[in-house]
Amino acid sequence: MNGTGGTDGGEPTRVLVLNSGSSSVKYQLLDMADESRLASGLVERIGEEGGVADHTAALDQVARELKERGLGLDSPALAAVGHRVVHGGTRFTEPTLITDEVLDEIRRLVPLAPLHNPANITGIEVARALRPDLPQVAVFDTAFHATIPEAAARYAIDAGTADRYGIRRYGFHGTSHAFVSAAAAELLGRSPADVNVIVLHLGNGASASAVRGGVCVDTSMGLTPLEGLVMGTRSGDVDPGVIVHLQRVAGLDTDAIDQLLNKESGLLGLCGANDMREIGRRMAEGDERAQLAFDVYVHRLRRYVGAFTAVLGRVDSVVFTAGVGENSAAVREAALSGLGALGIELDSVRNAVRASGPRLISTPTSPVAVAVVPTDEELAIARDTYQLALRTTPREGRPGQGGRPSHRPQSPRNIPERNKPIG
Repeated sequence: MNGTGGTDGGEPTRVLVLNSGSSSVKYQLLDMADESRLASGLVERIGEEGGVADHTAALDQVARELKERGLGLDSPALAAVGHRVVHGGTRFTEPTLITDEVLDEIRRLVPLAPLHNPANITGIEVARALRPDLPQVAVFDTAFHATIPEAAARYAIDAGTADRYGIRRYGFHGTSHAFVSAAAAELLGRSPADVNVIVLHLGNGASASAVRGGVCVDTSMGLTPLEGLVMGTRSGDVDPGVIVHLQRVAGLDTDAIDQLLNKESGLLGLCGANDMREIGRRMAEGDERAQLAFDVYVHRLRRYVGAFTAVLGRVDSVVFTAGVGENSAAVREAALSGLGALGIELDSVRNAVRASGPRLISTPTSPVAVAVVPTDEELAIARDTYQLALRTTPREGRPGQGGRPSHRPQSPRNIPERNKPIG
């Protein structure tokens, strides 16, 4: 665990952010008076040999670690707890105060995110049991993409079937896309409402979004986080006929195909490695499979940059974020080289410089600004959580007034109703 101690007393301004995965819990404790990070940590191997027994034990360990630093969960300085929830369907399009009814709705969405939402729910249940007096807020990965128009959200399958089973494009990594697109506008010295941005979130999971005036209008991920860009172990876009072919010819069942596309594909499937640093090392040694994996990865990126340029009509900035996006100059250069016709001119010298903060890597005369903006999903969740706690907590004992406003633009919410029983 990293961080320094804080002092109790005064109005509560601290927010605990929890990201509960199937076998891990990541957490950060922030003081929203100045957005300082007081503590962070990770509990891994939940339910596995050598790890803690379950999520209750993991949250107990988080509580102990915080208490050892004088930052216990019983502190009156703690204002709220924010939870990352992967899938909000069409029902949850904003950060939401968690009630019994809200938790029931999140449970109903489990069929749309069977690998993620159950762990998120467990984290919420345990945290509510530990501090039932605190506001607990769900921040949904899908929420930022709820504004995409029906033409972008709909798959061209039978409408009745799609409506019955909630089949549409939802998109993911929304907290990151919201944070980074707004931060890119700030880097340009402009309001998010005046800027059109293509965000490329490139980690082990990868996604792209087209953001017009602070509002998401298209995204690469779909019903699940499998669609779109080539990822570390996920295939991204694939002809649906491949699935039928594998069933008929290879005799693979649903679980085997799911394992193949989610865990054994992407960069790993192409060359046996899913770490871009390892792929770069192997490319330098002349490894043809590593080179092919890199080329496929970059080709898919270029396709989405071109497609989202067409969707937006005018692009003010292309922004790279997350592990690969922030650190791989080679990926950035290969993805954007030769795109001068789109107004994109990368500065190779700027691109090669390693730095930790937001920065421009395009030429001074490039019509489209190219930027690297480190994402901070925990800070984004903390901001949304704190602002909602301010609005919903009774004045006596309410959180203080210290935090900055959320980086999430206040986008229009005139979203058409979609009558999908589980969406």
